[in-house]
Amino acid sequence: VDYVLIDKAGELIEQPWNYRDPRTRGILEKVKERVSHEEIFAASGVQFMEINTLYQLLAAHERDPALLASADKFLMIPDYLHFKMCGARVCEFTNATTTQFFHPTKKTWSVDLLAKLGLPTTLLPEVVQPGTRLGRLLPGVCERTGLHAGIEVIAPATHDTGSAVAGVPGAATEGSGRLAYISSGTWSLLGVELHEPDLSSRAFELNLTNEGGVDGTYRLLKNIMGLWLVQECRRSFAKGGSTSDYAALVLAAENAPAFRSLIDPDDESFLSPPDMPEAIAQFCRETDQPVPITEGELVRCALESLAIKYATVLNWLKEMTGSSIGAVNIVGGGSRNRLLDQFTANACRCPVLAGPIEATVLGNVLVQARACGELGSLADIRRVARESSEVEAFQPEDEAEWSEAQHRFREISLKRHIVEPIATAH
Repeated sequence: VDYVLIDKAGELIEQPWNYRDPRTRGILEKVKERVSHEEIFAASGVQFMEINTLYQLLAAHERDPALLASADKFLMIPDYLHFKMCGARVCEFTNATTTQFFHPTKKTWSVDLLAKLGLPTTLLPEVVQPGTRLGRLLPGVCERTGLHAGIEVIAPATHDTGSAVAGVPGAATEGSGRLAYISSGTWSLLGVELHEPDLSSRAFELNLTNEGGVDGTYRLLKNIMGLWLVQECRRSFAKGGSTSDYAALVLAAENAPAFRSLIDPDDESFLSPPDMPEAIAQFCRETDQPVPITEGELVRCALESLAIKYATVLNWLKEMTGSSIGAVNIVGGGSRNRLLDQFTANACRCPVLAGPIEATVLGNVLVQARACGELGSLADIRRVARESSEVEAFQPEDEAEWSEAQHRFREISLKRHIVEPIATAH
């Protein structure tokens, strides 16, 4: 969701901002006074999160209206890297769709929406599809890197989840049901692949998103906080002198009591807290639960809660698609967390396929290989990904215990009033 603004000479107007910066806090309600959430969803098909590019641009405009007016081009971060490599000033489709100002059916920038919000539209570049040849490496790049001047730059699916889903080894369906995926890292993106975006009132109510994929597909999905919870816990543990690596933390979680405390990973208190363990503890205090104290208790709380959140969203996706889910394929770094993989199978009550870890890399390079004529279709890309990967299967266990935990999770969410159709931050 992050971006840069460049002038006509191609120079940065300012350094890019990180999406976790608090400058966008509270902006969703301000926007609602000018344009309804329903209208924004109809023009974008994207879930409401304060980190979205739309709200970053509005925050930038509030701070300094002259800044956007002086820009020649708006580029997402991957597009800026392409610009520095070959000079192309274009925006790639999969990332453009996540800005919340790209129309999912017209497949053009939502200029009317931007105009209503007082944002300039002349700086929006052409949008290109994954696999587009952008141009040859610039002489200066060749000189500094030693690379051959004839090398072409090809746009992959520049959104990491777009590339990761292209590299999901499974087919569009698995067994008797549809294949769902979780791109698991700092964020968990759980969804299914569709040929058309879903702009229904129910998708809006559930705050689902439609992200563009390879070959004009769409990923109907939900952004879930993900392993950011564990990463930030580990950072806090290290500040306190702990030397536990992730393997040690997962082992400690495995040995900790089950279902002692649960949190909603998407509660806004977990977006960017000063101290993640304290944020988890405070959530538990406010929902009348035992407070996790040890490393194992905190990490187990995070992993169990993530798995239950996955099951909640998976049920929404079943409802939206009208089909069963035959399996969930977890890709990305989180797929190597075997405890989370098993928890996910248990909570979702369906098989979990874990791997490949580097699905984003596979999808990226295979889309480029297809652009060079080495492969013919998206199915070919996934076949090669499957043949190049080791995937481990996990079967669901302990159904009764997980059913009870899911019931508790719903009650906890009600206590926190996490029932509104539009969440302010994820």
